[in-house]
Amino acid sequence: MKNIILILIILNSFIGFSQNICHNDILNGEKINEENEIENLINNDFSILWTKTENEFIYGIIGNDYLRIRLNFLSVIKNENNPKEYFVYGKSNVKENICEFQGKITILKIQRTERTQFGVDNEFKNRGIKTQGLLIAKYEFFENKNQKHTGIFSGELKSKWFLDKNNLIQYDNVNLNSDAYFNNSFVGIWKMHGSETEKICNWADYRVPNINCNFDVGAGEFNVNQIYVKNGWLDIALKNRMPNGAIIENKSKQTKNWWE
Repeated sequence: MKNIILILIILNSFIGFSQNICHNDILNGEKINEENEIENLINNDFSILWTKTENEFIYGIIGNDYLRIRLNFLSVIKNENNPKEYFVYGKSNVKENICEFQGKITILKIQRTERTQFGVDNEFKNRGIKTQGLLIAKYEFFENKNQKHTGIFSGELKSKWFLDKNNLIQYDNVNLNSDAYFNNSFVGIWKMHGSETEKICNWADYRVPNINCNFDVGAGEFNVNQIYVKNGWLDIALKNRMPNGAIIENKSKQTKNWWE
């Protein structure tokens, strides 16, 4: 009997420490060349990567209860004096508390990938893509201290890109229709100004990266488990018509974007 109890304790401990983390492979199985080609590719302008996606498809969480956070980059400008740096200005929104922030993205690594799929029915295969890859950077964005409940976002950014036939960097949406697709993965923390208070804060295009698998229950597209809907995800629940009798669709039309 003691042996059985001991086995159960070990199994429960193992399950506790092996919690599944979803959407942590931005490459979705693509092969990658480990060589860092930052010196060969850094003179390209990558700013388009971070302003391409419509804001309604950028999903983020803050805190262990996966409270929704919205972020929008209003301006991304390459530093003329340092090609590895990009100056960012934008706004964040948590529970309708909207804050300005500014900071920078610093590129650390640029790698090439070997693509095996070129979209539905290989629609991108003959579009003149010269090369494609993964960009890895660090970011630090400072919210305006004069506003309420503000802090600092910091962490690691991963973005997929490709070089088109005109030698211009483009946002890699080639496999956008893949169930596992996401891009611009920001994984890090938010730390309150003047405090040790620190919260997990992750966001990306089309999915939330590096979160527990019980959060995003969508197969073909992003969808939120009903237990998290109350944390700012009601519009996603309505969009996906989740079977919850307590949800009533809001038919009022939005007059302006939240960051305006």
